Amino acid sequence: MVSLAFAIVVGNVVTLTVFMQTRHSQTLQGYLKVSLAIADMMVGVLVVPFSVYTEISLIVTSTPPLWYQGISTPSREGGSGPWQPCMLIGPVFAGCTFVSISTIFLMTVERSVAILRPLHKDTLVTRHRTLFLILLSWAGSFLLAMTPLMLSNSFTLEYNECSRMCNYAPLLIGHQLPPDANILLLFPAFDFSLLGGTLAVNILSFTSIRRYSRKRKLLSEGSLGTDTGAGGCPHRPSFSDIKAAKTIGILTFAFTASFSPIAVFVLGNVVGYTWCNFSFFAFWILSSNRCCNVIIYSVRDHHFRNGLTLLFQRAWLFCGCLAKHPPSH
Repeated sequence: MVSLAFAIVVGNVVTLTVFMQTRHSQTLQGYLKVSLAIADMMVGVLVVPFSVYTEISLIVTSTPPLWYQGISTPSREGGSGPWQPCMLIGPVFAGCTFVSISTIFLMTVERSVAILRPLHKDTLVTRHRTLFLILLSWAGSFLLAMTPLMLSNSFTLEYNECSRMCNYAPLLIGHQLPPDANILLLFPAFDFSLLGGTLAVNILSFTSIRRYSRKRKLLSEGSLGTDTGAGGCPHRPSFSDIKAAKTIGILTFAFTASFSPIAVFVLGNVVGYTWCNFSFFAFWILSSNRCCNVIIYSVRDHHFRNGLTLLFQRAWLFCGCLAKHPPSH
């Protein structure tokens, strides 16, 4: 857990620093990547360290804390019990997950406009619209994360002994789930709706890229006339747009693969299954995804690689100057 928290924080701090110090961060795609990095970093700063703190408390004191599963469970009639940290950590984890999904969806839409309607991109995708959608995604995501507590008094948040994280827990009636336990299905429904929309938009973009590549190949072989437009496509996307679309496709695949176990667990939990070991791997696979984006950017984005190289060069020069001219006391 400590290693994961360190990797998430360092990776996303590097990502934010690179984007802030390069002109690429001033693009609309840069704004979306900064939003995604902030959401990921919040998990590394708040969610994972809280799990570390709870696990260390259990080892040192051998006494479960107040927020541990089953220690302080409020009654359905009496409302919520005393405030405990999971009331913050749980919605932060859920909200940041929804922000990541919605941001990847916005990145996909922005790239698809650049590929399908390159001449209208600057008109359709503006800076103000992008910033508004980013703010809307953050507000809507955290509102959705609080929905079970706002719409029902049948849920609480507690540190789950299986997942080792703060999760929503239904307040049992006897040994039965409450009748409105299916409210939790809002989470996978929202996630898979956006991921499905992202997949559909990616298919449209890649179909257009494939069509353009085929026309360009035919033109190079002389099978097409020159009157079909430059490159055999009158509104051809740029190479950077095509590569960015492929990078976003990889981000979408990585997030879908890491999120799918959580969705399966939530569905099983609503039905009544516990799946203790599976829940641990599901939640921590999703958490591990938070440090993957910097790796994907490093491999796929040459703007990011150049900025990363420049960042390390500056750090090396700074350390060299300190070594040659140490500060006087």
